[in-house]
Amino acid sequence: MEFKNRVQMMIFFALLILGFIIAVAVPHIGFIFAILLWIYAFCGLKVIYQYEKGVLFTLGRFVGVLDAGLVWIAPIFQSIKKIDLRIQTVDLPKQEVITKDNVPIKVNGTVFFKVQYPEKAVLNVKDYRYATSMYSQTVLRDIIGGKELDEVLQKRDEIAEEIRKIVDEITDAWGIVVTGVRLQDIELPDEMKRAIAKQAEAERERRSVIIKSEGEVKAAENLAKAGKIIAKIPQALQLRMLQTLQDVAVEKNSTIVFPIPIELLESFKKEKKE
Repeated sequence: MEFKNRVQMMIFFALLILGFIIAVAVPHIGFIFAILLWIYAFCGLKVIYQYEKGVLFTLGRFVGVLDAGLVWIAPIFQSIKKIDLRIQTVDLPKQEVITKDNVPIKVNGTVFFKVQYPEKAVLNVKDYRYATSMYSQTVLRDIIGGKELDEVLQKRDEIAEEIRKIVDEITDAWGIVVTGVRLQDIELPDEMKRAIAKQAEAERERRSVIIKSEGEVKAAENLAKAGKIIAKIPQALQLRMLQTLQDVAVEKNSTIVFPIPIELLESFKKEKKE
């Protein structure tokens, strides 16, 4: 590539020198011819920026790719088409798609790509940006049309990667590398939004009931363990009673209730029977 740039600039300087020689050799007519030759030479100077490549054509035929910098092309006989090598984005407008489970949705997205081979992007496709956009829209409709709604909502990144691979494969012939695809908005019908909201509410209620029941089970297990400990150590019941009285006294109540152990009542029953 650098060789082509040097060759083109060598031709430019050769024309300048040739014009000077003609102007010196033929004082009058040669000077006019030299000026015209210099104008022709300077009209062919072009600047290619660092992020660009220049696809060079001579009499309509592709002859090579020029690197960034100051280059020269022969006016009339040569032409150059500059190609931007930076990452470009294409917005995919909302596509109305019917999913596999017959739910109509609207999806839009963004495609990120860059030109890797400028000559292919010029020679193999008329408008590589437009072609990439159209093909991406088609692939997006095909892929989402084969997915169910829950899968589309839960696996955005996987679907986007699947679309990227397919688009990248077909655009490889155009010298383009697709670096990423992102699904932005998924628009659902109002009826489906209400149904999803009800489903989410039911799921939250189910989780609440499960958590509450698990808490009751844990509490019952702890109470059973406490009962076994108190049964083995009678003094623990007395301590529990005193703690309960302390809790009641905190509320500044004028009435204090003294609990009577059940064992005491049972002893009275036995004496009455006797």
